[in-house]
Amino acid sequence: MSRFTRRSFLQTTGLAAAALASPLGASSIIRSAQAAGTVKLGCLFSSSGTMANIEGRLNHVVRMAADEINAKGGVNGRTIEVAVSDPASDWPLYAQIGKQMLEQDKVAALFGCWTSVSRKSVLPVVEQANGLLFYPLHFEGDENSKNVVYVNSPPASSVLPAVDYLMSEDGVSAKRFFMLGSDYVWPRTINKQLKGYWKSKGISESAWKEEYVPLGFSNFQTLVNQIRAFADQGGGKPIVVLTVVGSSIPDFLREFANQGIKATDVPVLGLDMVEADLEGLNTEPLVGHLNCWAYLQNAKGDANAKFLKQWADYVKTKNVPFKADVAIDPMVSAYDAVHLWAMAAAKANSFDVPEVRKAFAGLSFDCPSGYKIQMTAENNYASRGVFIGSVNEKQGFDVLWQSKDAPKPVPFSPYS
Repeated sequence: MSRFTRRSFLQTTGLAAAALASPLGASSIIRSAQAAGTVKLGCLFSSSGTMANIEGRLNHVVRMAADEINAKGGVNGRTIEVAVSDPASDWPLYAQIGKQMLEQDKVAALFGCWTSVSRKSVLPVVEQANGLLFYPLHFEGDENSKNVVYVNSPPASSVLPAVDYLMSEDGVSAKRFFMLGSDYVWPRTINKQLKGYWKSKGISESAWKEEYVPLGFSNFQTLVNQIRAFADQGGGKPIVVLTVVGSSIPDFLREFANQGIKATDVPVLGLDMVEADLEGLNTEPLVGHLNCWAYLQNAKGDANAKFLKQWADYVKTKNVPFKADVAIDPMVSAYDAVHLWAMAAAKANSFDVPEVRKAFAGLSFDCPSGYKIQMTAENNYASRGVFIGSVNEKQGFDVLWQSKDAPKPVPFSPYS
């Protein structure tokens, strides 16, 4: 199983870089794979840098899904081989390694990226190579490339239902909004859409404030003081819409708790916050803060119980360096993505991207969330269910609300 790292890529280029991952060299790997009747998939998930704790898990779950498919005979008579990389949370490196995987390692599809800036980096690479990137994160939307499969939810299916809930009487009747994000495309675009949405509801610009911090930012004392001051101004119930990512999330939560601000005072809606961000935190003072995703670990149903057992067994069997009892939405979305690709390739009886892409229409898959993922011929977006979660005392999220069905995705926001 080949592996691409930042060090190997920077030391050399072309086939020699792939050769560092194996004594056979890249061209030998490809010939060997073809002779053995394998088909390669590539992973672009970081296992170092600011995104490592959450993103690194996805490399392993892609392998787990591939092993599951291989145990049932593979795809079109071939065994799936997974090539894993480490772009090291370095956005241009995602594109460079992705290009190498597509052009030299001849992967049939890429599964990767967490941040939108890493996806935007890879986008021209897959379009130029006419490849496929399966992207497992909910995100800002406003994009619709034929070379990207958007496995998760755009804002109309995730963010807006969560904000609507907090603004409703069932929530906290939120009237004022402090937007705090990492300084890149996803937080800024989400917040632009939210401001347009609030304007459409007749909410004054004086009801919100927005601040941005660099990626990897950790010292939130001053910003939490600003949130406290914003809340003290009056004028209706305040909430925080949090779009910081990676290691900044637990750092923010820790400071919020240290300053004694509870969810009953100022609820936080963490749009990128997952169960793994709560590891190692005392979540008792964080109880009641919220997130929204297409999957929560506490989702009910046999499909989720089966997935959680499968992951726990895989962690123990393969000595995976992550907790066996923690699952997060992008893991499930990456797992779903591998199965969707395999179903499309089998339906097309081909690994050629144009044929696989034609086969997406009408595909459905029973997601561990309990919802059925569906794809249409309209675009490469998948219909997903939606959960709103509430932090509990056990470093997880209780299901506070969930959609009745999987809403049709709306790629482009009318509020941008």
